[in-house]
Amino acid sequence: MTTKPAVSLVAVAGRRRATLDLARRLEDEGFTGIYCPSPGDGMALCEALALATREIPLGTSIAHIYTRHVFEWAQTAAVIHELSGGRFRFGVGVSHAPAHARLGLQPGKPLADMRTFVTELKGYAPQVGALPPITLATLRKKMVALAGEIAEGAVWANAARSHMAESLRHLPADKRSDPAFFVGDMVPVAIDDDRAAAAAVMRRVLTSYVKLPNYQNYWIEAGYEVEMKAVRAAVARGDDDAVRAAMSDRWLSDVTLFGSAKDVRDGVEAWRAAGVKTVILVPSSTRGGQMLAFEELIAAFR
Repeated sequence: MTTKPAVSLVAVAGRRRATLDLARRLEDEGFTGIYCPSPGDGMALCEALALATREIPLGTSIAHIYTRHVFEWAQTAAVIHELSGGRFRFGVGVSHAPAHARLGLQPGKPLADMRTFVTELKGYAPQVGALPPITLATLRKKMVALAGEIAEGAVWANAARSHMAESLRHLPADKRSDPAFFVGDMVPVAIDDDRAAAAAVMRRVLTSYVKLPNYQNYWIEAGYEVEMKAVRAAVARGDDDAVRAAMSDRWLSDVTLFGSAKDVRDGVEAWRAAGVKTVILVPSSTRGGQMLAFEELIAAFR
């Protein structure tokens, strides 16, 4: 068996203790990292994981920089860094417009805001203690370049594998070759021998993302202009079925992993060959919820 991937984990209300039990199991099964998105308070989950696990790397992927004062982020990041024995990686990002609107936030320019955030965060180290390595949520080339300049890693979500070499070209050569520089991607996955059923789940999972203009612009840059124009037309009509119909098989196979256990294992290796050092699988199931999806994932990589 080749090296197992990392996973994305959310603490759902009512199942938070069960989530910690699952995390310990994932560590025992040999998965290579646990990365927590913002839903369910990924930062709080990372703090719990720092105490509930022993050796597995963990981190946020990502924490939304506008939702707390940078000093508060710095304090919590320093605590988790210390409690985890240096296993924690602080992944941060600017999120997207719907999240800003829902929270009543008025962000500025993403690149300038991120540069300011990282500078201020690192400036608090004398007060809060040693800080963890910082990973920037990246999508297009300017944020990738910024990650190479001011951070210790870059992480994508729903990237196109065929476009990854072009994206990584915007990192400095020394960062691309540095084993300590984190390069990750969160890849949606559904495991089912019925590829059509698994693909349908992936289309549902990606529906909210494909409606976002920043993602549409990225996927156009990646070579999917026809699909994204069809998506925009469907969004304008308010037709989610047409949105999903616009997601071509070629696009879906480039952005997600679905099908048999072997298909998914082979896909993880393909992502690694494309330059992604840490493949972070985000599991869904054709048969049930998050816990069943993880059972299927664990079985697939045994």
